[in-house]
Amino acid sequence: MVRPEDVLPHRPPFLLVDEVTELDPGQRARGRWHLRGDEDFFAGHFPGRPTLPGVLMVESLAQLGGIAVLSDERFAGRLPLFGGIDRARFRRQVVPGEVLDLEVTLGRLSARAGSGRGRATVDGQLACEADLLFVIVDS
Repeated sequence: MVRPEDVLPHRPPFLLVDEVTELDPGQRARGRWHLRGDEDFFAGHFPGRPTLPGVLMVESLAQLGGIAVLSDERFAGRLPLFGGIDRARFRRQVVPGEVLDLEVTLGRLSARAGSGRGRATVDGQLACEADLLFVIVDS
């Protein structure tokens, strides 16, 4: 299976996908982010009650979507950037030690832009969902 760092330009501490479990290039992907608890953001969000920031859940979905896009040979060597986030909803708190299961299904995809729908779950419970819009630029 593909490793996220082999496809994405992101690197720790901002690589928010640990593994890709399923990949259909240009169509969809599934993956995971293992939250160890030693990530810096947990110390300040929130002291005494560490919680994964929602914006990072959305970013992890976008990164997985980027893997699905960049694994398609038509887009190799390019870079998908956020164009918008619509209908983002956060349904459950995510805490240290949990595994965030990620799924992104791409919608419209052209040479310059695209869209997708992402869902993040923990133990089968919906934590976050969002519609993602992106533009594809030369890297």
